[in-house]
Order: sequence, then structure tokens, then C-alpha cells
Amino acid sequence: MDPVTAVAAAGVALVVKGALESAGQEAGRSGWAGGARLVERIRARFRGNAAAEQALEQVTGSPDDENAQQDLQRQLAGHMMLDSDFEAEIRKLVDEAVAAQGRSGPQISAGLIKNAQVFNGKVEIQGNWTTS
Repeated sequence: MDPVTAVAAAGVALVVKGALESAGQEAGRSGWAGGARLVERIRARFRGNAAAEQALEQVTGSPDDENAQQDLQRQLAGHMMLDSDFEAEIRKLVDEAVAAQGRSGPQISAGLIKNAQVFNGKVEIQGNWTTS
């Protein structure tokens, strides 16, 4: 998976997480307060593009809809490829979320990401490994 698609997938996972927290009245308990900033930045970038706006609204309204998540991921990746400044902003917001996750425990679960492939960076494995 290319880096733009990976960042888009992580961004969509954060949008889904924020929508689920809002629905569950947990928005104030999140360890990372940038979720609203991320959604507002995406909303501002999508303004005037009906298909992109609808993709974002569909996910924020129905965060469990996997088709809506995939559509938003495609829209987000497309906009990131067209605008390197926008890509840098989204990447920064996703990086902040990853950093906040490391400070306060797991923030984005596999259940939120579902089938998306996300680049997680360095992986460390420890212990006794025996293969047969």
C-alpha cells in the first residue's frame, strides 16, 4: 500500500473513531483532541465537491458502514494526491493521533480499521521464537 493510501486509511479510522465517540457521548474522554480538527480540515477541503462531502457525511452519520468508509478513503486519498499541502496536514494530524495513542494507550482499534491496511511503522518483536 502506498503511503498516501495508508495515511488516508488511518485518517478514515480516526473519523470513524470520532463519530463513534460522539454517538457514545465519549468525545470528551478521548486522549487525543485532534479528531474534530481532522474532520473540520477534511470538511473544508471537500467543500464544493458534492461526492466528497457526501462521503464524509455518510461516515460521520453511519460510522459502521464499510462501503462509506472505503468511499471516504478513496476521496481523501484523491484529494491528498492533488494537494501536497493538504496531504502534509492530514499526515501531521494522523501522526499526532499515533503519538497520543502511545501516551495514553490504544486509541484506534482493529475493529475501527476493519479491513484497511495501515502502515504502523517500526515493529519490535521480543521473546523466544521457534519455527518448524
